[in-house]
Amino acid sequence: MSAALRFDALPASPSALAADGDAGWLRALPHWPRAALRSVQRDGAVVRVLVAAVRGSAPRDAGAVMLVDTHGIQGSIGGGHLEWQAVAAARELLTGAVPGRAGSARVQRFVLGRELAQCCGGVVDLWLDRYDTRDLAWLSDIAEYGGTLHSRLRADGHVERQRRSPMQADVGLLASADGGYTLTESISDTRTPVWLYGAGHVGQAIARVIADLPLRLTWIDSRTDAFPQRGVDDIDLRCAADPAATVAQIPPGARVLVLTHDHAQDYALCRALLRRRDLAFIGLIGSASKAARFRSRLAREDGYDDATIARLTCPIGVAGIASKWPAAIAVAVAAQLLQTLTMADAAAPTPMPTPPLDDCSATGCNTCR
Repeated sequence: MSAALRFDALPASPSALAADGDAGWLRALPHWPRAALRSVQRDGAVVRVLVAAVRGSAPRDAGAVMLVDTHGIQGSIGGGHLEWQAVAAARELLTGAVPGRAGSARVQRFVLGRELAQCCGGVVDLWLDRYDTRDLAWLSDIAEYGGTLHSRLRADGHVERQRRSPMQADVGLLASADGGYTLTESISDTRTPVWLYGAGHVGQAIARVIADLPLRLTWIDSRTDAFPQRGVDDIDLRCAADPAATVAQIPPGARVLVLTHDHAQDYALCRALLRRRDLAFIGLIGSASKAARFRSRLAREDGYDDATIARLTCPIGVAGIASKWPAAIAVAVAAQLLQTLTMADAAAPTPMPTPPLDDCSATGCNTCR
């Protein structure tokens, strides 16, 4: 295939670890308020596309978010024709080139089968709202503190927003008699915390993968010059002369990976981590022989019992990937972390499902006819 293929229509977008050479790649959206704040600070404006309501089958559930700015797209509402239409609408709102419309927000309904010829024949309501430099203080507030956001869209397209105390609320969209809408949503960083010790080749490869996953990364190294110099906006970087001293700061339920440049640091970290009984995963990079030496020493010198030592996973990464390329190791380790999330979700109580609409079809349903 010729290398002269061009993708000029594919928009660039920022990443938690984006470099100049990453332009054109579609990126994940770990936490939309922080990403929107950065977009406004850099470009002056951004449009958020939110799946506000879903009836029947749809590519994404209510709450899925995508951002569109002058650099491109971050996040996804499911791809396909729906997302293509949403991006076009967001760009109109971004530039203000919406014939016959004013204001900074709107709600659009799509019947996926009848209007967009998508196989999932449900109905999706999208909430599009534009943020600019006038919203910087407000975006900074919700990015830092979260909470429940109530947005009132008036019939003229203007939005009134109010942040309330940090309480969980499902996304809810209500139409009002005057032609407006009220949106209620929870703004919180629900990503699972991952603490990564070590910023060498494998550590950096793992950080790149985690940047596009629903994981909140804290990255620690004892070397001041070990971290990348740019592209780490959404990562908590910490330089610690004694990394083991930071173990007490790890939040309960976190996943922890140990892969420093120093075996003595690795051992000190493992010893400190195993004292914590509230961590969901403790992983140590290394061979089977390194694992055996560490386990023997933990029992002999530190008195840990078999059950405690068994909480240390070494080697790390899903089985079946033998490559020693840093990127391959990173994929295997990220897959293992995702497995721990899947197992945790399976163990959690299952909420009562919402009955699907049986009358959604390619010709539309009773809701939208």
